[in-house]
Order: sequence, then structure tokens, then C-alpha cells
Amino acid sequence: MTFTLPNPPYSHDALAPHMSKETLEYHHDKHHQAYVTNGNNAIKGTEFEGKSLEEIVKGSFGKNPAVFNNAGQHYNHLHFWNWMKPNGGGSIPGELEKAIVEGIGSVDQMKTDFIAAGTTQFGSGWAWLAVKDGKVVVMKTPNGESPLVHGATPILGVDVWEHSYYIDYRNRRPDYLKAFVDNLVNWEYVAK
Repeated sequence: MTFTLPNPPYSHDALAPHMSKETLEYHHDKHHQAYVTNGNNAIKGTEFEGKSLEEIVKGSFGKNPAVFNNAGQHYNHLHFWNWMKPNGGGSIPGELEKAIVEGIGSVDQMKTDFIAAGTTQFGSGWAWLAVKDGKVVVMKTPNGESPLVHGATPILGVDVWEHSYYIDYRNRRPDYLKAFVDNLVNWEYVAK
């Protein structure tokens, strides 16, 4: 498959004040575009040409860093834009809330653990809600990894690379994560 960069499902200024237009322009239009361009170049002439994005991510993990880094980040970001919406946060759909409570203990505990995972991820990476062995769990991964390569299905992820928050929050990663959980998460998309 050829990677392409879709537009986010909202305008670049729709997530303000929690994520600025400038952040989205840099993050989506520059960083995500670079993963698309570099990923397309990296898969040329490899065994990964013509495979689905998930197959590329899983198959290149630990084997082809150039392909994996770009394909992994492309996969993560395709979901990241949809995991957010204007006026997000708020109530969680019933079945998802039930699964969170069963897996983690409570919605408040999930939010605390999710923010802690993102805050304590050293350097660049992601914090996640994922389904592993039938349970909702909180995870964190370095760089472009996702739960997908660790036997789990990601259902919510937040990018903690500095380009995702530094314009708006400078070095205050915990403030960015709290704003993400409280004001940006598209819980309906997560539930799907």
C-alpha cells in the first residue's frame, strides 16, 4: 500500500485552546507528512510493498527500523487525529466505561494512570489505552511503537513527542495530558 496523509476530521483551529492551530499545522502538515513521505520511500523494493499498514507495522518491528519507524508513526497518527475532537472529553459511552472499570478499577484511576504513563514515558513516545487479553489496560511505548506490536489492540493513544505539545505547553507535559483527557478525547471513536 502507499501511505497517504488524510486531512484531520476538523479544521486546524478547532481544538483550540487545548491544541493550537500552529501545533496542528506543524504536527499534522509537517511531522505526519514526513512519516508518510519517508515511509513510502522506505518500503520501496522491500517485502512490505503491497501489504496493509498493520501488516507492515507488525512485520517490520525489530527487523527494518526505517520502515517500522515511519509506518508505526503513520499508523499511530492516523488514529491520533480521530481520537480527538472539538469539545471532547466528557462522558464515556456505557460499554466502554464498563470495560474500563472492569480492567482498571474506575474511570478516575484510568485517567490518573493514563496521564502518569504519558508523563513518565522517558523521551519520545506514546501513552495508551489498549485491549490486551480481553481487558482494558494502560500502556506506554517509546518512539513509534504501539500496543499493536506487543500483542494488544490500541483504543486510545496520546503522542508525547515534544512536537505534539511544546508550542502550547512548553515543558509542561502533564498539563498537556490533562487537557487531552479532559477536553480533547473523542470517546465515541475510542468506543468503536
